[in-house]
Order: sequence, then C-alpha cells, then structure tokens
Amino acid sequence: MSDIANPESLPDKTRLEALVREILAEAQVQGASAAEAGVSFDVGLSVTVRLGEVETLEYHRARGLGVTVYFGQRKGSASTSDISPAAVRETVRAACGIARYTAEDACAGLADPERLAREIPDLELDHPWNITAERAIELARECEDTARAADARITNSEGASVATHRSLRVYGNSNGFIGGYPSTRHSISCTVVARQGDRMQRDYWYSVAREHAGLESPAAVGRRAAERTVRRLGGRKLATCKAPVLFVPELARGLLGHFVGAIRGASLYRKASFLLDHLGKQVFPPYLRIHEQPHLKRALGSAPFDNEGVATQARDVVRDGRLEGYVLDSYAARRLGMQTTGNAGGVHNLTVEPGTLDFSGLLREMGTGLLVTELMGQGVSIVTGDYSRGAAGFWVENGEIRYPVEEITIAGNLRDMFRQVVAVGNDVDTRSSIRTGSWLVESMTIAGA
Repeated sequence: MSDIANPESLPDKTRLEALVREILAEAQVQGASAAEAGVSFDVGLSVTVRLGEVETLEYHRARGLGVTVYFGQRKGSASTSDISPAAVRETVRAACGIARYTAEDACAGLADPERLAREIPDLELDHPWNITAERAIELARECEDTARAADARITNSEGASVATHRSLRVYGNSNGFIGGYPSTRHSISCTVVARQGDRMQRDYWYSVAREHAGLESPAAVGRRAAERTVRRLGGRKLATCKAPVLFVPELARGLLGHFVGAIRGASLYRKASFLLDHLGKQVFPPYLRIHEQPHLKRALGSAPFDNEGVATQARDVVRDGRLEGYVLDSYAARRLGMQTTGNAGGVHNLTVEPGTLDFSGLLREMGTGLLVTELMGQGVSIVTGDYSRGAAGFWVENGEIRYPVEEITIAGNLRDMFRQVVAVGNDVDTRSSIRTGSWLVESMTIAGA
C-alpha cells in the first residue's frame, strides 16, 4: 500500500479488496472453515482555536485490519494496524489460535449468504473537502470571533473547531461477499462561556455533514453557540411538580437511542430489556411511525450494507405505535430464532416521522411546562425503563419561554414516556444516524429545590 500523502488521499478500493481476499485465503490455508475480514483507512484534519490562538492542529492517518475466523462453531478474532504480508499471516494465526480454544457456540458464524448485498448502490457518501490547515484555522477563528462578539456577557471560550474526515472500508467474507466504499464527514463546532455577576454558563453548537457545502457557516455556528449560552444566564430552581416536558431534537434523539437499546438483539436474548416480548404490541401512541431509511443520499446514517455484508433495506420499526421489528445482527437473530435486520454496527437513518407542528407550535401545544435543553448523568435503566437525569432548560407558560431553569431532575419510566409522546415536531435534527424532531411528553416528575 502506498502512503497517504495528504488528508484527502486514500488507497484505491481495488487494492483493499485484494488485501481482504489475501486475508481470507490465508485463513483458509491455516485451517479455518469460514472467515471474514475488514480493512480500513482513515485520513483527516482537525484544528481547534481558543481565544484566537491555535490550540491544536492534527493530521489524522490510520489504517487497520481485523479478521474473524471460524472452526466450525468456534470463533476467534484478531486485529492489527500493520498490513504487511508477515503481519497478515501473524494476525490470522492469532485469530485461529483463539478459535481453537474457545467453546462452541451454535449461533456463531457468518451472515446467511442469501442476506448478503448483491448490488451496492451509490449513496453519494464521499465528498472530500480540499481544505488547507491555514484555511481551517481561518474558519475556526471566524466561528469563535463571531461567538465572542455576539454579546458582552460572553467572557470566555472553550474553543471552536473545524474538522474533516475521510475513510475507506472494505469488508469481505468466505461466503463470496466483498464490498466497500469511501465516505466523508465534516464538522464545525464552538463552545463559549457567559458571565452575569458571579454566575457563569456554557453552551455550544455544531454542524456536521457529508459534504462541506452542507455545513452551516462558521459565523452561524458561532452566533448560535453564543445565543444558547447567554439565554441560560439567570437560571432558577423549580419546586417539585409534575408537568409536560418538551425535549429539543438533540435530546429527543437520546430518548430514541434508549428505545433502540431496548430492542437491540443483545438486550433481548439476555432478557435485559423492558421491551422484552413486545413485538406487535403498542409501545407509542397510534399516530407515531419510526422507520429506517438506509439509502438516503448523503445522509450521515446511510449504508448499502451492514458490518456483516448484509443488505440494508427500508423498513418500519414502529408502525401505528406498534413495535414491528427489532434491531438485530446475525448472531442475535439466531439466538432469538429470527432473521438479521441488517443492523450489525447500528441503525441507518432511524427516523421518527415528523408531525405538523414546528418548535413554536410545540411550545403552544405544551402551554405550561418544562423545555429541556440539557441532560446530565446516566440514570437510565434499559432493564426496567426507569429514567432519572439531571436537567436544565426553560420554564414555559402560556406557550412562551419565561425564564431559564437549572439544578433540576426529571424522572419517569421510558415505557410510560414513550406512550405519552403527545407530539413530534417537524424541526428534525439530521446530524446523526438517528433523526427526529422535538418530543413533547405529556407528564414527568420534575424535582427541584
């Protein structure tokens, strides 16, 4: 393999495919009955500017390979960052050595051949950003300068960053599959600190996209970070009460992430989920639909196949509020007596169908209640559904934001919270493989002073 000369360059895909074939052939030579291998190259550039000075400037360049071998139902895996022929042989030998000593597992093995991707659509995921370090620094400075100049109460900064990343991953297995594609991810972010009297607050904003033209401008990111920070000044505590709670999209995404955790194969076959045996049952209100869209062009969660080479496909996970499908890889599917859903490695553009209300409309729909813009702590149990986290945000009355609140805790049970999603906004956040607007939950316990 040739060295990577700059943050844009990657090896030719056919060369990585050849390397994967060599790894699979070596596994066969060493006695494996089946094998799978992946090779990845990653390049990138990131800069961080703080208070106008360059704090970090990093070029990223990494490569690696991983191989998993099977001796019947015994499995072993090994990986390395060295892709020389000697290292390939040694890595395969290590995987084989592990497999020979592991216990048999009836569910171990490659993905079923009939589920593998036969056609790999071009999802337009590769959009290199030909940006120099000097230009990236200029953009980061513009972002931070805009934030610091937005309000006299902005007194400090944790920095602004600009990053570009490009990767090429090729996967193959001894069932005849081999495939790969390059992809890119670019971002701009900023975090600043505001002060009022002896009280300080911090907040942030960021933009991320497959192509740099899809990013918000540095100035827009800086302004948004400053606005979010300043509006938190003067926070109050609340008396303990029960009230409606509106989660902004980036936090609603976390709620949907807990839902995914509860329907993930490992949680189900270990019987460690509050949604165990809920397939076909009502888990959300009847109006709500959640579906996967893996083939959206240029989306952050798009993929033509999963980490096992299984073809991804659009599907409903929740329809009319009922749970229609789990999130399974091949191993979990076999443990459950089911078929893989093409989710080895995670979900692909899991989307909550947006409602008709924008953010202002959701505030009016809530009337009086809590708008949550930050969550803290890890008080979530996928086993029981119990949910209790530190929070900050704003108190809303008559559909209008009245004042910021802090040092509160919100609590409930995810089972009840999901059923009590009164509305989903059309303010969809697309900066992730999970895409949703704001969620309005009918009632939660708010613990304050």
